[in-house]
Amino acid sequence: MTITENRDGDKITLSVEGRVDTNTSPELQDQILKAFQKGSHLILDFIQLDYISSAGLRALLLGHKTASSKGGSMKLINVNDDVMEILEDTGFADIFTIE
Repeated sequence: MTITENRDGDKITLSVEGRVDTNTSPELQDQILKAFQKGSHLILDFIQLDYISSAGLRALLLGHKTASSKGGSMKLINVNDDVMEILEDTGFADIFTIE
């Protein structure tokens, strides 16, 4: 998994590439929490994300809760069909803002 960060004022975009699983989800969680220390609006660009496991979903949920507690926002963009199916099957598609 590779994560690239871009910052535009109060908005941070993390582009996630590869697979988010048990081994890589701690890094994603760490990057999400660090992003919220720099800004209050986070965009996760999943255009190159191949797979996300339940551990990755927990990292996203923590990001969602962090955004809510800080009065910020977190949204997912460019979610491919395979990842969207995982989000829908787990009910997470109803929790997150997905564009």
